[in-house]
Amino acid sequence: MSVGKRLLLSFGLGLVGYVVGLFGGLGLVSLLSSNQHDRSMEAAMTGAFVVGPLTGLLFAVVTFVRAK
Repeated sequence: MSVGKRLLLSFGLGLVGYVVGLFGGLGLVSLLSSNQHDRSMEAAMTGAFVVGPLTGLLFAVVTFVRAK
């Protein structure tokens, strides 16, 4: 597989990984947080800015390395 196709596939699956991480982070923080005042805001920010990007990056790197 050419480098361009690998990059495109990695980018696409990175976006999928971001969405998976976003909703996974939302769910995990909602279930596990002891915050009483703004749990929904904490869940949204953690999912969107921490778990989502890290999961997307992980999906993209693994896809790029494993694509042949």
